[in-house]
Order: sequence, then C-alpha cells, then structure tokens
Amino acid sequence: MGPVDLRTGLQPGGTGRRIGSAADFDAWVAERSAADPAEPFTFVVGTDGVLRLAPRRSEHVACAGGGPVLSAGEIAFGRDAGRWVVDHVSNHSTGYCPDTGSWPAVARALDQVGLEHPSGFTHEVVFRRCPGCREHNIVREDHFVCVFCHTALPEVWNVDPSA
Repeated sequence: MGPVDLRTGLQPGGTGRRIGSAADFDAWVAERSAADPAEPFTFVVGTDGVLRLAPRRSEHVACAGGGPVLSAGEIAFGRDAGRWVVDHVSNHSTGYCPDTGSWPAVARALDQVGLEHPSGFTHEVVFRRCPGCREHNIVREDHFVCVFCHTALPEVWNVDPSA
C-alpha cells in the first residue's frame, strides 16, 4: 500500500531475515549486540507463514520483497527465565496496513520458532481506506472519519480490495 517508489529495486525474497525455526532465531540473535534484540524490529509474515525480521526503520515492503503478506508490523524481544520471548508486537505497517485480525498468522509464525508471545497484538492499529477519496487512514479513538475528506470510514477493514 505504500509509495510506488519503494517497490522499485526490491531484492527478490526481500531484505528481511527468514526466521523459520528456533535455530534461525538463535543465529539471528547471536549476530546482534546484547541490547539490540530488545529494540523493536520490522517484521512480516509471508504467505508461506514464515516470520521475516529486519531493522526497525526498514520498510515492510522491502522486508517482504514486495510480495503479499499475511501480517506485518513491529516486534520487540526480551528475556524471561533465560530464554527469548516476544515483549511487544504490533500491526503498525503503513506499507501493508494489515488488519488487526491478522494476529493468528503472527502467532503461528512465532509458535513455529518456539517463541513465547502475548495472546494478541500489544498495540493494535486500525487501518481503513476512505470510500470517498481512497486515502489510507489510521483510525484513532474509534473516530471512523477520513482525516482528508471527512467521509465516514467503514467499520470493517477494507484496505486491500482484493481480500
């Protein structure tokens, strides 16, 4: 959903590191400083159900190589009883504008890696496309009104017309 110029020159397979197992996650963590994994990272869950991680300021579209995703957002890890766990996870991605209902795909990808995680997004972002001007909106405080043209926004997620 993001700017067209972001989709030019994308790397096949994306820039995100594929994390399909506990061993993949352990190798990824080993490449970082002790404080680094506690910082939020960009993530996507590809249509293959696999988690991909990239530095926080990375574009989600680049992380995924421009392809479709099941979910996207930001994620942070912490230590609990000597093991890595998910501390925070959101669906905040203006490149994909995922619905809050995309959580089960994230949970399955994290379960596949063996990472303990919350029961849902710790911060949910509500995205809607305006039926009037077609702009993307972030709905705040349940105020379903387009910030650009003041048209009422639908209660149901409508960002991807093909979904």
